Amino acid sequence: MTAPDFELPDADGKPVRLNQYRGVNAVVVYFYPKDDTGVCTKQACSFRDDFAQFRNAGAVILGISDDSGESHAAFTAKYKLPFTLLSDKGGRVRKLFGVNRVFGVLPGRVTFVIDREGVVRHVYSALFESDRHVQEALAALS
Repeated sequence: MTAPDFELPDADGKPVRLNQYRGVNAVVVYFYPKDDTGVCTKQACSFRDDFAQFRNAGAVILGISDDSGESHAAFTAKYKLPFTLLSDKGGRVRKLFGVNRVFGVLPGRVTFVIDREGVVRHVYSALFESDRHVQEALAALS
């Protein structure tokens, strides 16, 4: 399936559009529940620690939650995250991608690997296996 296009603000409020990477980069889009919480921090730091492998594969990483730009900026600075976090207030893009809430309350944790042509090539969903999201995404890119 073709990934739905979207535009969301980054930590600085600048708009980032998924289609800007079409024909240029593969994109790893990962939805996560909340900045600076245990499992979410572990996941973000795993993406950070393997960032060079993603870059070498020609991939861009976009993390998406409903946190504010200010929250994303603090989270990025605190953990030295080298990739972009986007604010999805109200969960519009989360819904576009079909990422549901767990138990109707907690936003789901789902990673999508999208090729250069905008086609979703791999989806991995697991709320508590944060490291596995990174492993699955790297495997799908290779």
